[in-house]
Amino acid sequence: MDYNAKQLQIIDVAERLFARKGFAGTSVRDIAQEADVNVSMISYYFGSKEKLIEALFKLRTVESRSRLENILAAEDVTPIQKINILIDSVIERLMGNQSFHNIMMREQLSTERTPVIAEHIMNLKFRNMEIMQKIISEGQASGDFRSNIDMSLMTTTLYGTIIQAIATQRFYKKLHKLEDMDEAEFQKYLKNQLSQHLKSLFKLTVTNEHHIQN
Repeated sequence: MDYNAKQLQIIDVAERLFARKGFAGTSVRDIAQEADVNVSMISYYFGSKEKLIEALFKLRTVESRSRLENILAAEDVTPIQKINILIDSVIERLMGNQSFHNIMMREQLSTERTPVIAEHIMNLKFRNMEIMQKIISEGQASGDFRSNIDMSLMTTTLYGTIIQAIATQRFYKKLHKLEDMDEAEFQKYLKNQLSQHLKSLFKLTVTNEHHIQN
């Protein structure tokens, strides 16, 4: 799946607009105007708005799966270390591209879900869970992880915690008196706090008490 520079530009603009205005609230003309291209060019490259968002999901899914598969294939890395790498990867991905995940949240909470987007979201969730399940199974086979782990709740804890932190950043700043912190510095600080919290939580949740590894 290769996109040229103009296609990637259009996808990037569409992603920002879908995140801000919603899929239904964004027209092809809006995207064309923001991307400084003709409507006919979007039709030529993608065919329709539905095909455009399908291209967006395919692009982000390939990026996500590539990262996760690299984690799974890592040698000389213990299962809990793979979990820790996974946690940092997900934090970086969600906080580094908040527009895409705003689209996912908007569509999942909408009462008028777009069927094609709902299917892409479901497929992406299953792919992410499949990789996490392989890491967990590896730890269970080695005796490092407990046998009774609920994968659905594990993924909900991981993604839900990060998404909630992203959505409530202003509250977090005020609560911890960080309003004067530079935005880039705050993002780095929040990533670090999330990383420490989730790694500690997952270590307690998945490992056998007598076989905990750092």
